[in-house]
Amino acid sequence: MGMSWEDVVLIEESKNSGHPTVVTVNCPDKAGLGCDLLRIVLEFGLYVTRGDFSTDGKWCYVILWVVPRPISLKIDWESLKKRLVSCCPSFLPAFYIDQFSGSSKSPPLYLLKVFSLDRKGLIHDVTKLLCELELTIQRLKVMTTPDGKVVDLFFITDSVNLLHTKFGREETCEHLSVVLGECCISCELELAGPEYECQQGLSSIPETIAEKLFSLHSLLQIQCHDQKGLIYDILRISKDCGIQIAYGRVSPSVNGNRSLDLFIQNENGKKIVDHENQVALCSRLKEEMLHPLRVIITNRGPDTQLLVANPVEISGKGRPRVVYDVTLALKTLDICIFSAEIGRHSTLDREWEVYKFLLDENQGFSLTSKQAKQNIVDKGFRFPPGPSISVEIYVRNDRSSVQYGAETDAEVLVYPSGSEAEANLRTMIHLSFV
Repeated sequence: MGMSWEDVVLIEESKNSGHPTVVTVNCPDKAGLGCDLLRIVLEFGLYVTRGDFSTDGKWCYVILWVVPRPISLKIDWESLKKRLVSCCPSFLPAFYIDQFSGSSKSPPLYLLKVFSLDRKGLIHDVTKLLCELELTIQRLKVMTTPDGKVVDLFFITDSVNLLHTKFGREETCEHLSVVLGECCISCELELAGPEYECQQGLSSIPETIAEKLFSLHSLLQIQCHDQKGLIYDILRISKDCGIQIAYGRVSPSVNGNRSLDLFIQNENGKKIVDHENQVALCSRLKEEMLHPLRVIITNRGPDTQLLVANPVEISGKGRPRVVYDVTLALKTLDICIFSAEIGRHSTLDREWEVYKFLLDENQGFSLTSKQAKQNIVDKGFRFPPGPSISVEIYVRNDRSSVQYGAETDAEVLVYPSGSEAEANLRTMIHLSFV
């Protein structure tokens, strides 16, 4: 008997508030599937307490234990299931595939124009509603006029086909009018024109499984402080580097720390034995886990400017919920946004998504102070808040030796590997979260 699409994603909702809901995905495998699944989980505001990944290269099985963050967040579980199913490869015969072929096309871009009176938390309230409606912000332009009014331009894509009808667009504007209340002057939502489109630990793994996997895979071990989007970041980097994960285990957070064990292969299905490739992978992981977002606060004339930048996936997608997290942090800290923009910037080796906010100075403290920056980072991207993030990363090709590692403290130590007379490099680096 074959599987139905209903069985591809199963969600067992928790009966008690604060206890995790179990999400199971059972489908054909594809490159970067784990990253795509975690992106959707992050978009819904869910935190992964633990997880298991397993694949034979053709079929994969993923279990995630998730809780809303904050715990009061209401989750549309049926909508989450539909989104997760939509990114799973089809296992149906070829003559059925046309039913789903549209999902691979780039979604249409819509332009939401909001004209309103200015008030604290305005942008966050709009962003929160868009997240609840599963509308993804691709671009943002916020302008404050001299007479205290705000023009907000949100370039959004629709994950649930809500906006393809006139009724859906009108209903979305009605929702926004209710959220903004008397502040709302006008709200328009339409397809964006073509001029806008172009902007667009080993002990946790069972012994028998470990022995089998070591024969064909390298083990990537990561121990680090917990933070928002951590598992998504690791899987995103793996996807961008062409790393295939055959088996993985994400352990629960203990005292604010997480550990992951991932049995991996390179894009050719081989163990990662070349030392330079090990160094490159660990260095890339370490850099982007320590700095998933770059945050800079500077003076620009009389104004204070907040810049938040994050790397874009090779697929062209930016990081989920950045606008939501930043605007929530600013609203919580009682900081007003004068204007805002989202843009893309390309360097030699990657593309960046850059969020630029002009802020109104808060009388309580200087926005350019080190403490102000720390407050924004803690409120927007960290849990629990703390002074720094440390990362330990190891690549092993058998149960005894560390081939390459990166952990805390600014020094390099070299250890002998026994009779084989090879040097195992362990680079120690300690950096504060930025």
